[in-house]
Amino acid sequence: MDNTDKFKNKYRIASARASWWDYGWPGAYFITICTAERRPYFGEIVDGKMVLSNIGVLADVLWHDLPCHAHQVDLGAFVIMPNHMHGILILKENGNNTPPNYGETRFQNQGKNTVSAMVGGYKSALSKHAHRLGFTFAWQARFHDHIIRNDLEYQRINDYIETNPQHWHEDRFYKQENNSMHLES
Repeated sequence: MDNTDKFKNKYRIASARASWWDYGWPGAYFITICTAERRPYFGEIVDGKMVLSNIGVLADVLWHDLPCHAHQVDLGAFVIMPNHMHGILILKENGNNTPPNYGETRFQNQGKNTVSAMVGGYKSALSKHAHRLGFTFAWQARFHDHIIRNDLEYQRINDYIETNPQHWHEDRFYKQENNSMHLES
């Protein structure tokens, strides 16, 4: 295996993405993006409610701005947490992104209206604006996505997102040692 097959020229990380799915196809996608080292750049939970830091406000505004930059996308439930965010991206039918018949090879160059392009643009914009404003901020290198397959699953994920702040101490991303760290002046 040569270095082009390795992540950061060190090790290979297999894609967690569904190889049988084109992430530009219409559908609903559950997205989770974490901050680097799960640091609470976005604020803190107080009495079961998220109190956004300045970077948290940027994260919120830029997520809601996604439909202005990525055509044929709607936003479902969304929440900023201290060290991560959850959101549902809904890619709509646009005439050019319909799934092929079963057995066809998916188109590899997926373009601007894909989950990766939207999340990458969001992460880039937030980093750029945070640094321009003088804030210390960094993302975790990757993100998690899940194709939402039916209405029941959509409702379960929607409810999870909407109630996430009330269950912060039970959250797998909760880190007691940095929950109330203040990173901004």
